[in-house]
Amino acid sequence: MKIAVLVKQVPDTGEQRKLDPATGLVDRGGESVLDEINERALEVALRYRDANKGTEVVVISMGPDTLTKGLRKALSMGADAAVHVLDDTLVGADAGRTAAVLAAAVRSVAAGLVVAGNESTDGRGGVVPAMVAEHLSLPLLSAMDTVELSENEVSGHRSTETGSMRASAPLPAVISVTERSAEARFPSFKGIMTAKRKPLTVLSVAQLGSLPGDQALTSIVSTLRSPARTAGRRIVDEGNAGKELAEFLRSDRLI
Repeated sequence: MKIAVLVKQVPDTGEQRKLDPATGLVDRGGESVLDEINERALEVALRYRDANKGTEVVVISMGPDTLTKGLRKALSMGADAAVHVLDDTLVGADAGRTAAVLAAAVRSVAAGLVVAGNESTDGRGGVVPAMVAEHLSLPLLSAMDTVELSENEVSGHRSTETGSMRASAPLPAVISVTERSAEARFPSFKGIMTAKRKPLTVLSVAQLGSLPGDQALTSIVSTLRSPARTAGRRIVDEGNAGKELAEFLRSDRLI
C-alpha cells in the first residue's frame, strides 16, 4: 500500500501570529515549522508501515522553497519520499485552490490512503481534507481520534457532542486526525542522515496536469488588527463583592 500524508509548514507555533496588512495574508517572514498536527498524521502512516513491510509513505505539500526544511524533517521521521509542489502562481492560494493542487499531487503518486491533520494551526479552516476527498471522489473520515488500518479498510473513533462514535470506510479513502491521535516520534540520528538520500520531487502546477480553475476564488478586501488587550476590572471584597460580581455579569448579559 502507498499512503500519502498531507503536511504543511506554518509559522512557529510558539510565536504570535499576525497578518501582513498589505496583503491580508499570514506573515510568514519568521521561523517556520512543520505543523504538529501533520506530524501526528505522519505517525499514523508510519506505525502502519512499521508493522506492514511493503508499505510506502509519501509526504505531500505545497509552498515556497523554504518548505524543503519541513519536508526533510518528515523524511527524517521515517517517510520514504516527498513531493513538493512549488509554483509562484500558488502564492496566496485559498482552501479551494490548495485542495485542488493537493488532490492532483495525490493522483500523481497513486496513493491508496490519504492522511491529513484535521486543521492547520495557522488557517484553522479545517476544510481542505474534505475538499481533497471530493476532488478524488473518495470517502472521508474526518477528525479521527484513533485510527485502525488494514489492507482493505480504515476505521476508528471520533468525538461527538455527546461522546464518541465508531466510523469506517473501504480503501481508498481520505482521513483527517485530531490532536488525540498518535503522538509523533522524534527523528533519530540515522533518520536525519538517511533523509538526505531520500527522493524529494519538486513539481510545478503545469506538471500536475489539468486542474479545476486556475486561480484562487477568494480575495481579501480589508484587514483589521485586533484591539490590544486591556486590564480587567478588579473587585476588592469589602463585604459586597458578590453583589458587584453579579451586577458585572448582568451588565454584560452573562447571566
